[in-house]
This record gives sequence, C-alpha cells and structure tokens, in this order.
Amino acid sequence: MATAGAFHAGGRLLLPLRRSPHGPSPSPWSHLRSHLISSKPSSSAPHPPPLPPARSAPAAFSFTPTSRKTGAVGAGVVGWYLGLLDARPVLTKSVTAAAIFTAADLTSQMCTLGPEVPLDFLRTTRMASYGLLISGPTLHLWFNFISKVFPKKDVVNTLKKMFLGQAVYGPIINSVFFSYNAGLQGETVPEITARLKRDLVPTIKSGILYWPACDFITFKFVPVHLQPLVSNSFSFLWTIYITYMASLKKADVELATST
Repeated sequence: MATAGAFHAGGRLLLPLRRSPHGPSPSPWSHLRSHLISSKPSSSAPHPPPLPPARSAPAAFSFTPTSRKTGAVGAGVVGWYLGLLDARPVLTKSVTAAAIFTAADLTSQMCTLGPEVPLDFLRTTRMASYGLLISGPTLHLWFNFISKVFPKKDVVNTLKKMFLGQAVYGPIINSVFFSYNAGLQGETVPEITARLKRDLVPTIKSGILYWPACDFITFKFVPVHLQPLVSNSFSFLWTIYITYMASLKKADVELATST
C-alpha cells in the first residue's frame, strides 16, 4: 500500500521531499530524473578497439636508381676492406697481393700462350704463394719504414722515396722473385745465378721506365696504410711482365759463367 503523496515510477516508490525552511526546494521531477539515472545498472560493455591507422596510398612509381645501389655496395665493400686493414693489416695485404698475382699470371698466360696450350695452374700457384708469403708482407714493411724515414709528402721527400724504391727495394725484391720462382721449379744454385745474370738487369731497366710515375702517385697522394694496396694495383701490369720473364727457359750456365 502506497503512502499518500508518493510517486510511482517504474515500480519504484519515491517519497516527496519536504521543503527546506531555508530556501526553495528543487523540483521533484529533478529528483526523480537523478534517482532514475543513478539507479541504472552500470554498463560493462568493453570499449570498441581503436581503428587501425589509415594506410597511405603507395606511390605510383617507387624505385632506386641502379647507380645509387651500386655506389652503396661499393662503399660497403671499401668500408669492409678498410676494417680488415685496421684489424689484420699484414694478412689483408698478403691476401690482396696473392689475388693480384693470381689474376696477373693467368692474364699473362692467356696473352703469351697459344689457345691450344692449357693454362699452367701450378705456375699460377707459385705466383700466388709469392704474393702471399713475400710480396704482401715486404710491401707492408717497406712502406711503413720509408714513411718513418721521410714522413713528409712534399715533392723533395717524395723523390727521395722514389729513388730508394728504385735503388734499394726494386733490385732486392726482383732478385728474390726470380730466385724464389726458379727454386720452386727445381733449378740449382748455378742455374738460378745464371738466370739472375740474364734477366735481372733487363727487368730493372724496364722497372725504371714503369715504376717512377706509379711511386710518385703512391707516395704523394695515398695514405700509408693504403699504399701497399695501390702499389699492388699498379703491379698488376708489371706482374704480367715479370711472370712472363720468370717463365722463360733456364739460362745457359756455361754462357753465364763465361761472361
């Protein structure tokens, strides 16, 4: 049974509020609205997931020029090689020299031998071992030594380095080259001596015509740690020549002893 003056709203019993003596009371409809809102069950529905970000439309043409890709690859190879030079300088220069001697000897054989003659890979192995064991390490030591003796890169010091290269290093390393190659071919000491008498002086004369310009560029413009690499690069053509000279037949011992 409902009390007089009460309101019924949705099966709920709401009692009227008495007026406050201190001021006007709010409208009963406002109390009814606030009570109905507060009595509603709270919604526990999950929030909808956020919408994925809108994808931008692909460009009509997206490509990288081949030259740019090639430049990036080249820069990566150079950076990798420079890192190897810093980490293992002697080993890196030795392997580089071996690769250059291998390529130069194969080129020399293809240029001097007939097409019916097969390539002599044993000869190529000898040349590669010379580059690995002798040329690479000695070039590393020589360029470091000469840079300490003449640290400046002015023209006068560059000419001094060139002179020492032709007067000291060149004759010694050419003698070692011919002796090493002849010894691996089984030549005796008199035969090696005869070969040096026959081939060393012409080789030194040819080197005087070829190496001064190469040495000037190397000593004047190239950093010390890259000088063996540049020198080995210049030596590609030179190695084609000296591998040909080293492949010549044995010298006549009797003729060499008589002169």
